[in-house]
Amino acid sequence: MPVSPGYNSFVIEQLERVGSITSKRMFGGVGLYADEFFFALIAEDRLYFKVDDSNRPDFEAADMGAFEPYADGRTMKYFEVPIDVLEDPDELKVWARKAINVARNAKKGKKRR
Repeated sequence: MPVSPGYNSFVIEQLERVGSITSKRMFGGVGLYADEFFFALIAEDRLYFKVDDSNRPDFEAADMGAFEPYADGRTMKYFEVPIDVLEDPDELKVWARKAINVARNAKKGKKRR
């Protein structure tokens, strides 16, 4: 799941309108955080946002698929961001904020357990 430095920098730059985003290398990819919320990842020069029932329809309408890191086809709750969204900072901001809310709500759910 390598990530080129140029793509990583491009994504971080595009996400500047969302707020303070930090990145951490992990398992050959990159995890993206807004505050303490892990809301996105980059793998093989593709950006994926965290999804749940609140934002999954956006990705499905754009015919985007889930992140599949396993050889057996299992997926994670991250969907690829369409390139036209990635290239439009205003639209990317909307999609990113939804993903951050998903991450925030998932973290709240874990604390309740």
